[in-house]
Order: sequence, then C-alpha cells, then structure tokens
Amino acid sequence: PMDNAITAPPLSDHLCFTIHAASRAFTAAYKPLLDPLGLTYPQYLVLVVLWEEDGLKVWEIGDRLQLESGTLTPLLKRME
Repeated sequence: PMDNAITAPPLSDHLCFTIHAASRAFTAAYKPLLDPLGLTYPQYLVLVVLWEEDGLKVWEIGDRLQLESGTLTPLLKRME
C-alpha cells in the first residue's frame, strides 16, 4: 500500500520559528532593563515611537508598530 503521509520538516528548519525565537530573545534581553521602569517591551516600543514623534494618533502608533487597535488600545490604557 502507498503511504500518503506528509512528513513535515523539523522545527529547526522553519524560518518562522527561528524568527519567533529571536523575537522572544529580544524581549527577554530587555526585561531586566524595563522591569525597574514598570514597562513591558511592547510599552517600551510605544514610547520609542512617541519619542520619535510626539502627538501621534492611536492608529498612527499602531501603523508604525504593525499592531491592530484591539491589541494597542488595552496596552495604551495600561500605560495611561
């Protein structure tokens, strides 16, 4: 009989996982620096955007950070 099973490549061969792991490593590296300030990494990124240009609208911040308003709005409320 023919075996129609598809064999997936190992996780280490997936570029998407490598990028995901690198993102988590960046977040972990910033954590000891941001914890004393009471900030998360996404909150820090919001501040970086606002340091570049103050007075942006929520949608403009979201556009620059590639975050949807459903993610960004609660984050901004916590920062406020």
